Amino acid sequence: MKAVKFSEDIVPIGEFKSQSAQWLAKVRKSGQPIVITQNGKPAGILISPAEYDHMREKELFIKSVKEGLVDADDGRVIAISKVKAELNQRRKSKGRK
Repeated sequence: MKAVKFSEDIVPIGEFKSQSAQWLAKVRKSGQPIVITQNGKPAGILISPAEYDHMREKELFIKSVKEGLVDADDGRVIAISKVKAELNQRRKSKGRK
């Protein structure tokens, strides 16, 4: 995610409400997140759908790696030779070499 530009990317909720289409267009074009404030304090962050997808994919990848490390630490692993043999068997059963 791109860094917030404090001089450009912070908007009070009232201004956001009255100019939401422009703020949405800005996020879509620039990829910059927008911090929406309420009573002078951060209340939310607006990001593009593409940025949200990227963040979610990254989160799921990190979660998968952590789970894999726990499995490895707990001995829930399969030898590479066994994986290769299984893959070769599956290829042969589907008529591939």
